[in-house]
Amino acid sequence: MHVSITPEIVTHIFGVPVTNTLIASLMTTVVLVVIVYFATRKVNEVPKGLQNLFEMIIESLFKMIDDVTGDRKQTYQFFPLVATIFIFIIVSNWLGLLPGFGSIGFHETVSGMHGEEHTVFVSFFRSANSDLNTTLALAMISVFATQIFGILALGVFKYGGKFINFSSPISFFVGILELIGELAKIISFSFRLFGNVFAGEVLLVVIMTLAPFIAPLPFFGLELFVGFIQALVFAMLTLVFLKVAVTAHEEH
Repeated sequence: MHVSITPEIVTHIFGVPVTNTLIASLMTTVVLVVIVYFATRKVNEVPKGLQNLFEMIIESLFKMIDDVTGDRKQTYQFFPLVATIFIFIIVSNWLGLLPGFGSIGFHETVSGMHGEEHTVFVSFFRSANSDLNTTLALAMISVFATQIFGILALGVFKYGGKFINFSSPISFFVGILELIGELAKIISFSFRLFGNVFAGEVLLVVIMTLAPFIAPLPFFGLELFVGFIQALVFAMLTLVFLKVAVTAHEEH
């Protein structure tokens, strides 16, 4: 049994390494594009089939976001980002549970720390969110978007006053803490999602190695639930931070 915390390189394209998590990310994008295409290629006034399912998901997300913001204008502003984050993460998490992820690949010979050679298995596919690079990118998008929305809503100087305030030593110190807090969000977001997805993958590998037939089934159900919860938590925290960013100074 081989467990690697870093994604494995499957091939190189023009000297650029292509990892199994990058392939999974591209697969997630393709799956979403295909679903949207078939759900919207023939839009009926009375939805049915895939269109009905797609509209139900979108309406549920919209209502959830609207309940949090309490402002229809802000809902329209935040919905594309928050919904995209949620859908991308949950599809990535659930794709990682499909047969073939982690089991289809090839063996390659690598050198150890002391020069000894051994063979390891490299899978073609690995859940995108089990790669810290992916979750870090999502976290940076979330946090940077929060700053942009805050600036657009309040202005550069008013929003920047949250972090840089020379009116008093206490205000200056609080501003530094606010700045550190924004940077900490990136670390918190990325490691929370990465840690839960990676731990789930390791758990499934161990269980399937020890008892490969019946025992893994309850854990697959658990991972389906965890994949949903992680997507929901990431999206809802992003929404809450967006809401705070555009309203934080209105009370002062």
